[in-house]
Amino acid sequence: MTDALRRIHKVRQIQRAIGLTIGAAIYSAGLNLFLIPNHVIDGGVTGISLLIQALTGIPFSVLIVLLNVPFFYMGYKSLGPRLAASSMFAIIVLSLCSSRLEKMMPATNDPFLSTIFGGIIIGLGVGIVIKNGGSTDGTEIVAIWMDSRSSFSVGEIVMFFNFFILGAAGFVFSWNSAMYSLIAYFICSRMIDAVSTGLDSSKGIFIITTCYDDVSDAIVHDMHRAVTRLHGQGGFLKDDKDVLYCVISRLEVTKLKQVVRDIDPSAFITVFDVQEVEGGLVGKKVQK
Repeated sequence: MTDALRRIHKVRQIQRAIGLTIGAAIYSAGLNLFLIPNHVIDGGVTGISLLIQALTGIPFSVLIVLLNVPFFYMGYKSLGPRLAASSMFAIIVLSLCSSRLEKMMPATNDPFLSTIFGGIIIGLGVGIVIKNGGSTDGTEIVAIWMDSRSSFSVGEIVMFFNFFILGAAGFVFSWNSAMYSLIAYFICSRMIDAVSTGLDSSKGIFIITTCYDDVSDAIVHDMHRAVTRLHGQGGFLKDDKDVLYCVISRLEVTKLKQVVRDIDPSAFITVFDVQEVEGGLVGKKVQK
């Protein structure tokens, strides 16, 4: 790697760290100033942590780290160190901010207002974290891991987890809290969709590069994703070009971009939503 590429890589790491910090801080503000004081919870590990806090009194800022560690270890093993490191960094920032914000007065004591604005704010925070290559929810990583071993999609698995987590709020707090939590979760999901361009795990990628053999091998062997080579022609010069096409999870987009840039910094990459995926090796590890 040349000095110029090293500098670019370092700048990107700093930008990613700043984005993760801002996103986690916003997420913490939405939780501690709006949702938690009004007994409204989020889904995933955050929701589990809030339920355990209500039952045991253990601080949320401690639980969110302890409960996420095994999930992000799984992410390190199955999805790579970059995602695991970025996600743990975001979780630690979330924990530190929560330890301060949980001592402050809530922004509102109206459960309806807290649900609406809390859902918007945590969705904004989570979306920023995801856009910077991280995650604040270990259950999503488990869902991606299970996706390669089952016929269910990531979205279906996450929804299955959250159905029970949000439903449990009815037994721990009240059924009003459970219903408010479902509304907050829906609002949060739509906000994440707006910020990070999609909750669905599937993203289609087109890559135009002169190093298509090296890029293709890296995607197959490093990311364990199937790649299709399409033969095309330049519209202006009429020269032959090979285009690589693959489908990956949303959380792998940042990693794939880095893999391609490390081989060919001038590669042209387009990312788009894939509404439905059936058949092939999409979403599954390539069998050796």
